[in-house]
Amino acid sequence: MTSKIAEETATHWVDENAAELSKWTSEIWHKGETAWREYESAAWYVQRLRAEGFEVEEGSGGMPTAFAASWTNGEGGPVIASYAEYDAVPGNCQAASTVKAPRAGLNEHAGGHTDPHSALGMSAFGGLLAAKAAMQAHNIPGTLKFFGEPAEKVRGSKPIHAARGYYDGLDAMISFHPCYMLPLCNTVNWDTHCGAAFAMVYRFVCDEPETWLKRADGLPIPQAHSAVRAPGANDALFYMYNASKALRDSMLPHMGGWSISEAILTAGQATADNLPARLAEIQYIIRVPTVEMAEQATLILDRNAEAAARLAHCRVEKIWVSKSRPGLANHAMAQLVYDKLAAVGAPKWSDRAKEIAREIQTNVGLEPMAEPFLPDCEKLIAPQEAERILRQDLPPSQINYTSDDYTDMCWHAPTARLYIARPMLTGPAGFAYPDWVMNALGGIPETIDPMVICASKTIAHSMLELMQNAELRAAARKEFEQRTGGGVGGTNWIPPLADYEAPIGLRWPEYVATVRGREWWIPSAGY
Repeated sequence: MTSKIAEETATHWVDENAAELSKWTSEIWHKGETAWREYESAAWYVQRLRAEGFEVEEGSGGMPTAFAASWTNGEGGPVIASYAEYDAVPGNCQAASTVKAPRAGLNEHAGGHTDPHSALGMSAFGGLLAAKAAMQAHNIPGTLKFFGEPAEKVRGSKPIHAARGYYDGLDAMISFHPCYMLPLCNTVNWDTHCGAAFAMVYRFVCDEPETWLKRADGLPIPQAHSAVRAPGANDALFYMYNASKALRDSMLPHMGGWSISEAILTAGQATADNLPARLAEIQYIIRVPTVEMAEQATLILDRNAEAAARLAHCRVEKIWVSKSRPGLANHAMAQLVYDKLAAVGAPKWSDRAKEIAREIQTNVGLEPMAEPFLPDCEKLIAPQEAERILRQDLPPSQINYTSDDYTDMCWHAPTARLYIARPMLTGPAGFAYPDWVMNALGGIPETIDPMVICASKTIAHSMLELMQNAELRAAARKEFEQRTGGGVGGTNWIPPLADYEAPIGLRWPEYVATVRGREWWIPSAGY
C-alpha cells in the first residue's frame, strides 16, 4: 500500500471532523489558562485522548498540567510523536469579536491566547487523530505518542520531559507553530532553529528585619513605628531590577537578537502598613542563540541578586524555571514535511472570513479592503528560500535565532518544525494593528479554522509517511547521528539541562475561586 491511500483517508477524516476541530479549538481558546495553571485545558486533552483509546499518564514529569499519551497499532513499527501546547498569556484577554473587549465575566488583565497555542495544540491533535484513523483503516503498524506541554511561554515543560526520558526511543518528532514572523509562513525550518533559553526566579526574603540596626533603648518592640525600618524584600527587588537593566549592555555582545525580560510575581503584602516587605520575587527569561550565552547572562544576574540582597538586609533564593537547549536542524525531516504541506496546499480564507476581517479594519479606523488578509497567508515559501531571507539580518556565525522550547526535542529524535499561516491582516504602509486584533483573529472560528485544517492534514500526512517509509526514517536518523556526533550521547550532543523540579509552587498568575465567584487573580472592576 502506498502512503497516498492512507493520506486520502486522513484527509477525509479531517474534512469529516472539521466542525468538531473548530469547536474544540474554541473550547481551549476560551479557557485562556496561563503557564503552569492550565488545569482545565490539560484535563480536556486527557479525557479526549482516553476516549480515543490512548493510554495517558497525567502529571508527567512532576508537572500537574502535563501529560504523555501513547497508542499502538499492531506489532512493531516506528514511534512518531507530536504535542499540544495550551498556555495563554496574562494581560491578553480578548473576546472572539471584531472590537476590543475582554471575554465575558473577565477583565483585560486575564489570560488570553496570543500565538495562539489553543490552535497550535488542536492542529497537532487533529493530525494525530487523522493519522490514527488511517493507521486503523489500513493496518499500518506503529506507535503514536502525544505530549501535553504546559508553560511554553516560560519554556517550562519540554526541558523537564527531556531530562526525565519522555522523548527517548522516538523515531521522529513533528513540531508545529502558527506563523509568528515572516518569512516563516507556510514553510518548515531549514537550518536556523530557535535558540537557547534560561528562566529563573530570584526570591528575596527578609527573615530578620529587627537585626537591621542595633535596637534603641526604650523600644522593646523591634518593629516599633518610631524605629528605623529595614529596607526589606521590595527594596532588594528594586535594586535587582535596576542593576540588571543598567548592566544589560555589558552582559552579551551586541548581535544575535538576544533578549532578557522580567516579570514581578506578587507576594500578597498589599495590606501591610509600615512593616518591611518580607518576600518579593522577580522572574527573568533569557533568550539567546547558545547555552554559553545564557550561562554568561545568568552569571551576571546571580551577582546582581546577591548584591541586591546584601544591600536590603535580605537573603536570596534562586528557583529555576527553564534551561532549554538550542534547536538542531534535520533536512530530511524538513523536506518531508514541506513536501506534504505543498501537496495539501496553503490555507485559504472564505468570503465570510474576509467579511469579518473587513469589519475589524473598519473598527480600527481603516477603509475596508477587498483582500484584507496578508498575501503571504495563502502562499507557500520553500524552506531554503525562507532560510535565505532569514539569514540576511543575522551574523554568519549565528546558528540559532528566537526562542521556543521544542528545541529540547531535537536532541532526542529527528525533528521537523512546521509553520502554517495564522490569519494576519494587511494595511496601509506604516500602519500597525493593535494587539487585540491578532488575539481576536485567533479565537474567531472563521478566521482561525483554515490554519487548523491545513496543519492537521500536513501533520497527519507526515506521520503516515514516516510510519511507512523506512528509507526516509533511516535518512533522518543518519543525519541526526551526524549532527550530534553519534546520536544521543554523541560528541556533539547536548545533554538535557533540567536538573531541577518543575516550579509549580511559585505564585503564577491564575484563575481563582473567591466569594465573588471565579475570577482572574487581579479582581474584576467594580469589586
